[in-house]
Amino acid sequence: MVKIYYDNDADMEILKNKTIAVIGYGNQGRAQALNMRDSGLNVIVGLIKDYSWDIAEDDGIKPYGIEEAAKLGDIIHMLIPDLEQTSVYDLKISPQLKEGKVLGFSHGFNIHFGLIKPPSYCDVVMVAPKSPGKRLREIYQNGFGVPALVAVNQDYSGKAMEKALAMSKAIGCTKAGVLETTFKEETETDIFGEQAVLVGGLISLVKAGYEMLVEEGYQPELAYFEVCNEMKLIMDLVYQNGFLGMLKAVSDTAKYGGLAVGPKIIDENVKRNMKKALKEIQNGNFAKEWTGDLKESKIKLNKLMEEIGHHEIEKVGKIIRKMAGIEE
Repeated sequence: MVKIYYDNDADMEILKNKTIAVIGYGNQGRAQALNMRDSGLNVIVGLIKDYSWDIAEDDGIKPYGIEEAAKLGDIIHMLIPDLEQTSVYDLKISPQLKEGKVLGFSHGFNIHFGLIKPPSYCDVVMVAPKSPGKRLREIYQNGFGVPALVAVNQDYSGKAMEKALAMSKAIGCTKAGVLETTFKEETETDIFGEQAVLVGGLISLVKAGYEMLVEEGYQPELAYFEVCNEMKLIMDLVYQNGFLGMLKAVSDTAKYGGLAVGPKIIDENVKRNMKKALKEIQNGNFAKEWTGDLKESKIKLNKLMEEIGHHEIEKVGKIIRKMAGIEE
């Protein structure tokens, strides 16, 4: 069974008089930095001089250049995009890693795949909230927290887990519960979920359903309603009440059709394809494809984004979202 830590299992005293340097001030960086600051910790941020510098200053958190923040920080918490971490680490972080410092992450990608190789005289930990940064901040301000994952990759001090749990408490996550994992497990399951279900699988399923209905002569607007618009309503029910709770909230026709026909569509062939995707993650091939040539990866990503942006479902979706008052 998974080990879950709560407020009573964590003590922020271990971080007293420590400086936490959050590298990056985007989605997770801003939320985690503000939560830790509001929990009484000494937080600075390491940034390049862009718009986020002004945002940090407006928020009352002192921004520094990345190198100086890393030099000042006892804990260096890397919250910049995966693709940028390696070069930033090599050029600006690594020279500042003195004995006893802590290197923190919220995703294990670069450590697990060996793209960042910290020195042996540092702790390496992960604190990974399971929500977007905006939600993490909102729930914290409401007096609670979101669940998170915690892991130790390197325990030089013998107190790496204590420090990781203290960081988890500072951002509010131990109020909900923090699950112990490994960098390997977090990384591989996270990437698989993104590819096969949450991002790739979802987009592909919705697109296929939309295209099939339109090809069969149904109006695009109705197709959008049935395969995309109502998806949120169903997923909200699943999120709040689980599969059974969702099924109890829909019609008997929907129950029977969903349970009887769904497995014929998402069948063993789909699971076989999922296993292939997981294998590519586990053996490092996906990481090599994504990080091997950063310039080429960004070109590919921009092309894929352009293709989805020009798909008919996006044009129809704008009309429907405007009708619903969701989009101006």
